[in-house]
Amino acid sequence: MSPVVIGSFGVTLLLAAFGLNLLRKLSERSVVYLLMNIIGAMLAAWYAWDGGAVPFVILEFVWALTALVRLTIVLTKRSS
Repeated sequence: MSPVVIGSFGVTLLLAAFGLNLLRKLSERSVVYLLMNIIGAMLAAWYAWDGGAVPFVILEFVWALTALVRLTIVLTKRSS
């Protein structure tokens, strides 16, 4: 699969999550929202890495890591 397709899919996931949150269709605490952010950011990071854009790799990796931490907190609270 083309890096442009992968990167575009990642960015689309990020933008869709953002838009759905703004429209109050997805909460920033929902599993779907957080997974969209994790997957989207990782795909965007891979695309940035492939293009040699290290600052964007760092940005997207931190974005994904932050969403992963938040997802862990949400899932831990649900299981309590």
